[in-house]
Amino acid sequence: MLIRSKIKKIIVISVIILAVIVAAFLIFFFVPWPFAKTDGKLISQTVASSAPESMWGVDFSQSQAEYLKLDWKEAYSAIIGDLGAKSIKLHTNWDWVEGKKDEFFFNDIDWQVKQAEDNNVKLIYVVGMKTGRWPECHPPDWAQSMSKADEQAAILKYVTTVVERYKSSKAVSYWQVENEPLFKFGKCPSWYYANDSFLKQEVALVKSLDPSRQVIISDSGEQSTWMNAAKIADIVGITMYRNAWTHVTDTFGFEAYSFLNPVTYMRKAELIQKLYGKKVICIELQAEPWAGEPLMNAPLAEQLKSMNGAMFKEDVAFARASGLDKFYFWGVEWWYWMATKQNHPEIWNEAKSLFHNDSI
Repeated sequence: MLIRSKIKKIIVISVIILAVIVAAFLIFFFVPWPFAKTDGKLISQTVASSAPESMWGVDFSQSQAEYLKLDWKEAYSAIIGDLGAKSIKLHTNWDWVEGKKDEFFFNDIDWQVKQAEDNNVKLIYVVGMKTGRWPECHPPDWAQSMSKADEQAAILKYVTTVVERYKSSKAVSYWQVENEPLFKFGKCPSWYYANDSFLKQEVALVKSLDPSRQVIISDSGEQSTWMNAAKIADIVGITMYRNAWTHVTDTFGFEAYSFLNPVTYMRKAELIQKLYGKKVICIELQAEPWAGEPLMNAPLAEQLKSMNGAMFKEDVAFARASGLDKFYFWGVEWWYWMATKQNHPEIWNEAKSLFHNDSI
């Protein structure tokens, strides 16, 4: 009986300790967001007023602009000239640059970099095989049948060519090596996510070619601790998504609204700073629909369910409340398409006001 009583006490104490640990974790990472939500608008209470002034930038993909049937040069020029963006994360695709082995086409990227130089725009240049936008990894056709060793060698040659070409540009502020390379999303070679050894090799290569610039490694803001990225990066880049289509089957899914709050991101960033001494920035702030089908196939009404003017304002307020001080909006090509092709300039105009009036 005495032994049984001791066992019961141990179990009770263990449960209490576990409950305290769980409660502490929830309070630390999921303390209620100090915002009241009324008629689709957010009303700041305390966190936003203490958040640092934010730097707003945009992600730009030529391939996405062309997918939306835009004149990509016109769109890029408008992003700089009319919208007023002074920070751009530049997504470039390996298959676009080296469509034929050892034949590099840089004309379009040269033009984008030159426009940035002429307008005092600072670039994050994303280099590697996985550089964003579906299917995420962009190997050329000629590389897809290669062995792992040969494909990796080809990637390193491509990375070398890119860094050597643009490291003298005053517009390039950071290199981002791959895009969410530790997060299993997209269609990539089977070896890609096996371990981080090749990613480390890429980073070491970039640093050897250009020791003057810091390297960003990006990670999922919502489905990762960011720690593995922090071990490799100089700066950790994270995503911030609040509305997404959750795939269940090919014909069924649902719209998911993130339960996370700004304090979650704040606490995780504080932890990364304390443990690794690394700064965290948001390199993808959702400002584009995430529909249940390809964007151009989704009816406009469906697109507007997961991103519209009111939601854009919410996301800006949410970002401010996170305590981070750098944000790059994901979806600027869609804003321009909505403004120029769909007679819906609401987000473009709201962002324009933000870029022109907010401190950067």
